Order: sequence, then C-alpha cells, then structure tokens
Amino acid sequence: MTQLTIACVQVNAQLDMTANIEAASALVHQAADAGADLVGLPENVALMAASEEERLENAWRPADHPALIAFADLARQRRIWLQAGSVAALRDDGTLANHAFLFGPDGETTDYEKIHMFDVDLPDGSRYRESAMFHPGDTAVLAPTPWGLLGMTVCYDLRFPHLYRELSKAGAVMLTVPSAFTKVTGDAHWEVLLRARAIECGAFVFAPCQTGHHPGNRRTCGHSLIIDPWGVVLADAGTDVGFCIADVDLAEVARVRGTIPALEHDRPFALSGFPAGAQSLKSRRPGIDDDEVLVRQHA
Repeated sequence: MTQLTIACVQVNAQLDMTANIEAASALVHQAADAGADLVGLPENVALMAASEEERLENAWRPADHPALIAFADLARQRRIWLQAGSVAALRDDGTLANHAFLFGPDGETTDYEKIHMFDVDLPDGSRYRESAMFHPGDTAVLAPTPWGLLGMTVCYDLRFPHLYRELSKAGAVMLTVPSAFTKVTGDAHWEVLLRARAIECGAFVFAPCQTGHHPGNRRTCGHSLIIDPWGVVLADAGTDVGFCIADVDLAEVARVRGTIPALEHDRPFALSGFPAGAQSLKSRRPGIDDDEVLVRQHA
C-alpha cells in the first residue's frame, strides 16, 4: 500500500486550551471528510503560551493531557492517522518537553521529544530561549505506519539536516515537521528549508504550521506545506486558518532515490586546514554516533 492522502491543518492557537483543541479538532474532521488518511497538526497546537508560568499552569503528563486524550480519541473515531503536532508535556523528572505524538486508528502511539532548542535573537528584536523552558530530547524517532516509516521532527529541528538524513537512511519515506515558525524566519527560510530536506532525503515532507498573531506579540508564518521527494510543493495552506491536502504515492520515493541515490553515497573524509582547537566534525553532530543511529521504532 503506497497511496494515501495527507492533510496539514493550520491553526491560530491562543491561551484558551479548550478552544484551541476544539478548533483543531473541527479542522481535522473537515480534512477527514475530504478524504485524508494522515493528518498533521502544528507545534504548540494546544496552547501558544506567552510566559513560562502560563506554560507550566497548562502542562500535564502525556497520559493526562487534555489535548492528547482528545486527539487520540479523534484518530480512533475518524479511523485516521493523526500526527498531533506538539504539546508542552511533563516528563517523569518534572521538567517539560516539547512532545510530539502520532496516533493511529487502533490505539497506536508513537512519541518524540524535540531535540533542537530554538535559542535565537531575531533581526526584529524578538528573543527566544526554548532551552529555558524545555528539556531537549536525545533520540530520533521513526514511527511505523501502514504506508511506511515516518520520521518525526519538530520546527527548529528543520535547520539540522543530518537528523533528516539519518532518519531517511534508516528507512523514513515521510518526514513531518509540525511547527510554529516565526513570521520573520518563515518568510525568509520556511519553504526553502522544507524543500531542501525533501530533495536531500528523497522523501515526502509535510509541515503543518501555526499562522497569525499569538499572545506575547508573537507572529507565525502559516504556509503549511506538503512537498514531494523531488522538491515540488503539492499543497500550500496560505496564511488563513484551514488545511491543505494532497494525494501522494510513496512509490515516488523509490523512484527518486533510484534516480539520485545520494543517501548511499556518503564517504568518510578528513579535515584539513582547521585551526588548533577547532571542534571535530563528530562533535558538531550531537546525537549521531559513527556506529549507531539513534532511531527507535515503536507502536
């Protein structure tokens, strides 16, 4: 089975978690009515908090999280696979993780903790320190689906191509990037980075994104995208709340990778001309070991 219909739901989450869940669920119903087999939701789909206090006040362990309970039920009800964006969820040690989940129609669950933290100062004066709020994950995750393996990532992970390459070399034919990409960086980099990951990996990429204005004077870029392995944009949600949808055939992955088998052409190389004390290449790639790919598959 290689053919399926993918939808990306685009929301404008605020501080009312109940309203956010209801709005996202309504759009999932619409996407399912339109024939979607696999639906993606954005990062922070349940809440766009303006402060750490608001985030902590609305944090639960995954088993008790209202959004995750609702989305798991929705996947079962509509008989779809639902990549439930990401939520702030409590870890066993009491810290928060930016936690992404994939729910199947028969109770299947795969989870991933965002690895790369968005710690940046943007040209418009915006300052983000995700590491001050979240504990970073340390494991790349492949999720089994009826159509093939899905590589799970979140937002800022997009800027670390080695993660996507390792997921693809380990078998991923689809890559998901639920995001709340800022307006500033999104207008400049969002589409080109997503198309690059699709082309480099020869994989389908689907990236649901938040859109519009949020608490804390935050703006997100919208333009949720579905991209084929050749880098062609199949669907773009624009900047309005809604969803985009596309029919895909995963047989295209094998065709593209057969045409340009770059995933098979990695070669070891030495470094020359680097100043004394420079970091080694391996140390610049945290989480990737020479002899082991940190990927887990579970249902």
